[in-house]
Amino acid sequence: MNSLISPLVRAIGQLDDAVFLGVVARSLAWSVVCFAALYLGALWAVHHWLQLHGTLGWIADVFTSVGAVLLAFWLFLPVAAVIGTFYLDRIAAAVEMRWYPALPPAQGAPLRAQIWDGLSLGLRILLLNVLALLLAVLIPGLGLVLGWLIAAYAIGRGLFVAVAMRRISRPDAEALYRRARLAVLSQGGFMALAAYLPILNLLIPVLGTAAMVHVLDRFIAPPFQPT
Repeated sequence: MNSLISPLVRAIGQLDDAVFLGVVARSLAWSVVCFAALYLGALWAVHHWLQLHGTLGWIADVFTSVGAVLLAFWLFLPVAAVIGTFYLDRIAAAVEMRWYPALPPAQGAPLRAQIWDGLSLGLRILLLNVLALLLAVLIPGLGLVLGWLIAAYAIGRGLFVAVAMRRISRPDAEALYRRARLAVLSQGGFMALAAYLPILNLLIPVLGTAAMVHVLDRFIAPPFQPT
């Protein structure tokens, strides 16, 4: 059990790192920009297409605002995942400098691959969130648990493979994921739970990436041999 929790504990212990704080600030700024654009876009669309005025316009604004807030809450995890991948190398390097200084510098994935991985991870989580929402509606109670498991898989696997690709190829990263599945999904479960907790959800890009660096260090050691 300790081996499943220790990556997250170590990640939390490094939250005072200047690099971590900088990424949290940038992630917060980007999240505000994204969700402000979503809110303003929703208001504009309602006024442009419905062209309501007076009391009806006010009611439409209220429903639009509530809908935009709920949609932003639902989209937070995929947006946070996309933002996190853009700062993944910076976070991982800070973790390695503090905990694993003997490691050689990581080559890192090409920028195009990082962007693609970020967008594909966000899209995968978004689609799985749709499935989770359907399950929550169709199977109350159990659906919420299944939705959490789906989110744990999506965020855990996606972040681990992205972190691993800083040092090994994608096929090797996928193979290593299969070996480390329990540890990876445990961290993903923590991140999926944090997504529903205000303030704590802002730390997902940092904590998730940092935790996966610790998981990677544990499982990339022999007997695993990259191809």
